[in-house]
Amino acid sequence: MGRECAITGKKTISGRSIVRKGLAKKKGGIGLHVTSATKRTFKPNLQRVRIKDENGTVKRVWVSAKAIRSGLVKKA
Repeated sequence: MGRECAITGKKTISGRSIVRKGLAKKKGGIGLHVTSATKRTFKPNLQRVRIKDENGTVKRVWVSAKAIRSGLVKKA
């Protein structure tokens, strides 16, 4: 299955880590320039919790911390 929230569907996404060099224009330089962009992954903050689903049965699922904080899941 991979890293995915059972409630919100949040999952690992790919992106870049950008390195910039130079002095900003507002600080008197000629501007920042991108020197490299390395690939990286952004992972969701998943917690393994016991929840009650709509039938009332108790299951263990991976849920994002945001879903827990916002009250989208009922803990068992």
